[in-house]
Amino acid sequence: QVQLVESGGGLVQAGGSLRLSCAASGRTFSSYYMGWFRQAPGKEREFVAGISWTGGSTYYADSVKGRFTISRDNAKNTVYLQMISLNSEDTAVYYCAANFRHTVVPGHYDYWGKGTLVTVSS
Repeated sequence: QVQLVESGGGLVQAGGSLRLSCAASGRTFSSYYMGWFRQAPGKEREFVAGISWTGGSTYYADSVKGRFTISRDNAKNTVYLQMISLNSEDTAVYYCAANFRHTVVPGHYDYWGKGTLVTVSS
């Protein structure tokens, strides 16, 4: 069982940056592949980035490549999403999720946080 709590969202101007955090409870955090998703109003939830349990493999949606960086600290049971060069299309609720393998399909994830809102003003 893993419980996930996101933080770090907020209002930022276009071109700005934010770092999201996802704190996990449970002693098996380091066993999980972790993903970040986002859901904008009226849109489906979409994959943003993912990281393997060692941190050695990372995956990104084309829309965020070069701007977002996912990382994890297994000693702190935390996964991060560093976001730079934000634009209005990045406005969404951001969720972290846990799974045992890489997948971009939200329904394949076992555990979800409640999300943190990122609003980018133009």
